[in-house]
Amino acid sequence: MRTVKLTTRNSRLWLGLVIALLGGCAPYLNQPLQPSEARLGAESNVYHQLQELPEPQEKVVAAVYKFRDQTGQYKPSDVGASWSTAVTQGATSILQRALDASGWFTTIERESLSNLLNERKIIRSSRQAFQQQEGNDDAGLPPLLFAGILLEGGIISYDANMLSGGAGARYFGSGGSAQYRQDRVTVYLRAISTTNGRVLKTVYTSRTVLSQKVDVGMFRFVSFQRILEAETGFTHNEPAELAVREAIEKAVHSLVLEGVLDGLWNLKHTEEMNSPAITMYQQEVEANAQTDYLGRRFNRFDRSRLRLGANLGTFRYAGDYPNPLLRPAGGLQLGFQLSTWLTAGLEVSQGALASEGVHQEVRLLGAYTEWRLFPETRFTPLMQLGGGWISEEGQPLSAGYGLVTSGFGAEYLINQRLSLQGQVRNHYVLSDELDQVQQGKYNDFFWSASVGIHIYLGKQ
Repeated sequence: MRTVKLTTRNSRLWLGLVIALLGGCAPYLNQPLQPSEARLGAESNVYHQLQELPEPQEKVVAAVYKFRDQTGQYKPSDVGASWSTAVTQGATSILQRALDASGWFTTIERESLSNLLNERKIIRSSRQAFQQQEGNDDAGLPPLLFAGILLEGGIISYDANMLSGGAGARYFGSGGSAQYRQDRVTVYLRAISTTNGRVLKTVYTSRTVLSQKVDVGMFRFVSFQRILEAETGFTHNEPAELAVREAIEKAVHSLVLEGVLDGLWNLKHTEEMNSPAITMYQQEVEANAQTDYLGRRFNRFDRSRLRLGANLGTFRYAGDYPNPLLRPAGGLQLGFQLSTWLTAGLEVSQGALASEGVHQEVRLLGAYTEWRLFPETRFTPLMQLGGGWISEEGQPLSAGYGLVTSGFGAEYLINQRLSLQGQVRNHYVLSDELDQVQQGKYNDFFWSASVGIHIYLGKQ
């Protein structure tokens, strides 16, 4: 029997192969390996909420002529033009089912009204012929129901690639990646009185459509003229029809409860005004006022124009001497907000630049501009750009050198007046003589990292 020696190289190879196979196990546990039988459609949580609505005092007779796709959007494609529509064209049927599930509406047929009228003509003529043979002239049909309200609206938007991204890594031919894409469908629904044409209520709902892709692969030379290649992965695309259906069901749910709260229609039991369904909906409306279009909760924080700050941190020298050392530093800042996005200010700092061959106490005077990525949120990333003057402690300012400062950081508002700010910056000196040695083709520079407290003064 031949014995195979398990070397470090082979063990890494087999370990990578095992990881790649395990990474692909999850989707393969639910592979569609054979045809499936017809089944009832999956229901959403909103559908169950519709069924749990309080009972109405009297059902509202509602007519839907056409609830159509108004987007004109075609299905997005990465491999050329696609003439398939992005959303379903049968939204009227979805809306009628949601109305029936709510228990608040008596829906009447209007989408195929011409077919209905033709069929009634056939019935009437058939009855007349039969009644004439029997000598009875009563061949009438009961009148059609007329609607108290009309339900209009439609699917008014389908935004493809509203949010997309991913991550991946590869090392020596082995690795994996994950990608995602989020679309959004938007629905408007309005109730119109048939007696006077007044729009009673309009509601607006939206639903995201998520697509995900995960893949893991390996490509390695295992020996001379021997290549090992393995890959696995899966893709999950949420059906757009399910998103449209849930958005329409949510629109019906909102229309019913908004009508109850506004007194357009009444509950069978008035004490159910404090029922969980209505209470939870009111909480949802309040939470929605603090939610952006990506579904993120936020509170608006208005910063005042004047800001005072103090920070502590460290300097790290990067000049002509080797083996740089970290040394403590501190500073003060005065900022003035030019707009919600931009702040300009002055700063003064003091610290030490040190390595095994040099130790200098320095002071900095400078001006800066600061750009906030999310100016109205509690937490926001920052970018800074500025310039100033650096000189050795004990020396006159005229003996110093100019510098350019750039960096990034983040700010967190503890309250409307107080914030914590951290930043990392690069200070590029416009001279190579800061450490009294001229060597190489690059000027001296140093890094700084600090954490500080800022106080906002005046009106927000």
